[in-house]
Amino acid sequence: MFDTHAHLNFPQLLSRIDELIRESKKAGLTGIIIASSNLEDSKKAVELAGKYQGFLWVSIGIHPQKTDPENTDSVKNQLSQLEQLLHPRGVVGTTPRGCHTLVVAIGETGLDFSLPPPGEEQRGKKEQEELFLGQIKLALKYDLPLVIHSREASDEIFKILFNFENWKLKIGSLPRGVFHCYSGGKKRIQKVLNLPGEWYFGVDGNLTYDLGLQNVVKLIPKDRLLLETDAPFLPPEPYRGQMNTPAYLPLIAEKMAEVWQIDVGEVIEKTVENTKRLFGI
Repeated sequence: MFDTHAHLNFPQLLSRIDELIRESKKAGLTGIIIASSNLEDSKKAVELAGKYQGFLWVSIGIHPQKTDPENTDSVKNQLSQLEQLLHPRGVVGTTPRGCHTLVVAIGETGLDFSLPPPGEEQRGKKEQEELFLGQIKLALKYDLPLVIHSREASDEIFKILFNFENWKLKIGSLPRGVFHCYSGGKKRIQKVLNLPGEWYFGVDGNLTYDLGLQNVVKLIPKDRLLLETDAPFLPPEPYRGQMNTPAYLPLIAEKMAEVWQIDVGEVIEKTVENTKRLFGI
């Protein structure tokens, strides 16, 4: 099994990282992609993956709403700093386009026009779009998939991604990636599949208790689905209300098998295959 989205760089998980990795391996996981929300998270993720090579990989990015209190630079400068993290240090290998082999995606990035939690700063629409466009261009430059965060902004995201159809003429490639914690309902599944490039759907612990999501997942092609925990968030049943960890991923796989009415081993085989295809692991 492969957890394609876990925030191991968040303090509550980082403080017990050795224990979490042991538990994850015991639960049957063969790898985890660490998702990032800002520059500081991204730096921590790269450092972690360097210590646990062969089990941890990284998605670096700047979330549309989650700001970095220590970084008040312009969007241009933040994107420049993000790109610097793509360049290798030490013994880490490089891809043909010159970035860390441990960095397998850009994100999470996207748009979020919902109201932020109390006390959190909210980026304006223009700044969010500038960050999103900048990270799409980085993903294309380094031939990496995107991890898309979409909340109350699906139509705007589709419009931006459809506009990149013309980029194939310029650089020979199109954006690709995953819609993290997919919440677009039945009516947007085909829109995602129709986007230029190759797109996947991330499914999390809420699958274990959300009947509506279960009905949606039935309609998602099996070769376009990824398993993710979003740890420390979205714990599955029976751990709702507690801190989520990658070790709970088997519960999501088991529910997926129930929804698809197939053996859990087939779910694991298919989602691992999808993970390797998208992220090049």
